[in-house]
Amino acid sequence: MSSVGWYTLLIAAVGFERVAELMVSRRNIRWALARGGVESGGSHYPAMVLLHVGLLVGCLIEVWVFKAPFIPWLGWPMLGLVIAAQSLRWWCIRTLGHHWNTKVVVVPGSPLVTTGPYAHFRHPNYAAVVIEGVALPMVHTAWVTAAAFTIANGILLRVRLRSEEAALAELAELAELT
Repeated sequence: MSSVGWYTLLIAAVGFERVAELMVSRRNIRWALARGGVESGGSHYPAMVLLHVGLLVGCLIEVWVFKAPFIPWLGWPMLGLVIAAQSLRWWCIRTLGHHWNTKVVVVPGSPLVTTGPYAHFRHPNYAAVVIEGVALPMVHTAWVTAAAFTIANGILLRVRLRSEEAALAELAELAELT
């Protein structure tokens, strides 16, 4: 099979992984809402979904249509970073348990998670997103997609992080009142 075929399978695998994430997220959102969870900052969510779908589509278009080549000295290390990013993402999901979802939903009375990767970084899942946003396209030198995603994701992450920080601050305030 050609490198384009293998890369297409990689993108498909990441796409299936995203579907698995959405299934976990939906289950966890139901769990959170049943316990009084509150969603906030949802206006940016459609843009986030579009951006992540665009990453996968952009990777394929750049490789299929514009014939971005596979360069082994670059592609193999980037594949390693993709695997590391996926591992970090699932470590975050496992650590947060029912509290992990793709939206900003907090359950009043829940403590802030400070174990696993959260013992080292406040938002480790976004580190995984940033790494993957560069590494996944660069596995097959889709540098335009890597650059476009990185810029758009930087803008979106500013909005997302403000939303999450506000929700977490509100959660902390509620905890102090009880």
